[in-house]
Amino acid sequence: MECRNVKFIATVLVALGLASGRCSFAAVQFIFGDSLIDVGNNNYLTKSLARAALPWYGIDFESGVPNGRFTNGRTAADIVGDKMGMPRPPAFLDPSLDEDTILKNGVNYASGGGGILNETASLFIQRFSLYKQIELFQGTQEMIRAKIGDAAAEKFFTEARYTVAMGSNDFINNFLLPVYTDSWTYSGPGFVNYMISTLESQLRLLHSLGARQLIYFGLGPMGCIPLQRILTSSGGCQESTNELALSFNKAASRLLGNLSTNLPNATYVFGDAYDFFQDMINRPKKYGFNNSDSPCCTIGNIRPSLTCTPLSSLCKDRSKHVFWDEYHPTDKANELIAKQIMSKLGYKSSAKATKRPN
Repeated sequence: MECRNVKFIATVLVALGLASGRCSFAAVQFIFGDSLIDVGNNNYLTKSLARAALPWYGIDFESGVPNGRFTNGRTAADIVGDKMGMPRPPAFLDPSLDEDTILKNGVNYASGGGGILNETASLFIQRFSLYKQIELFQGTQEMIRAKIGDAAAEKFFTEARYTVAMGSNDFINNFLLPVYTDSWTYSGPGFVNYMISTLESQLRLLHSLGARQLIYFGLGPMGCIPLQRILTSSGGCQESTNELALSFNKAASRLLGNLSTNLPNATYVFGDAYDFFQDMINRPKKYGFNNSDSPCCTIGNIRPSLTCTPLSSLCKDRSKHVFWDEYHPTDKANELIAKQIMSKLGYKSSAKATKRPN
């Protein structure tokens, strides 16, 4: 619904006994995360070294041109939102974003390389940490309050859905790299505790800003991404890295449960697909894949190729690969992961869910 001159219209309707004085908007999503659910923010960060701006990213998404998603098609957040009948939020930095678009579709603040910790992935030059994304969300709230008034804005933001997917970069592009002080300042358990205490402050801040219905996507088996595998002599998964992910997930799940219990009107849930993803990697044929250890998009035999480029060659069938590049799952893998998260949380596809080409 478009709402112009809200205060005047609301005053007239209330005087006539026809309305409560608040505008009604359909619930939208506000998404915070990293490259797993970035839909284009980093493409507008021209100095960032983490961008999905070149072919063959996006080859299976709508027009097939790069759109900022770090995969060949949809992100897991795209798929969950589609199945829940929610509109897809545009990137915060999309030049076409305005108040009416926000009221209709929400906003995606996710940024490739972003972490729970501000120092994470500083080597990428430009990226939005979770604290920065929340700061941008606060600016969005100011815009919406100026447009529709405080009462309507409060209702809009408390009825919205919130998704957070963050944490893998804090390990892959911080703790596990000796160039970062965190790597030699903390032990594994100490670093996880540092992340969780920071995340708690961030989720409490989001609650103070109106977030009442929130899902946090847990980490997958990070030690099994192609980039981690190629660093082992056997080509197998880095089990020590997987242990860090499991430790974080356990602590984050407990945190979400505590916040949901103790914060007023909060429904904060933990979306866990770790075991499912691990099984998909261990037994790919069970899920329709024939490759779960190397990327679909590579530059010949050069490994790690780190990113997909126009010089890269693609696998023959993208639906048969679990991983798109050295870090990120394919559209098909994201679809299965999204369905698993929904199933474990008891979410059902909405009757309003729209059939999209991708």
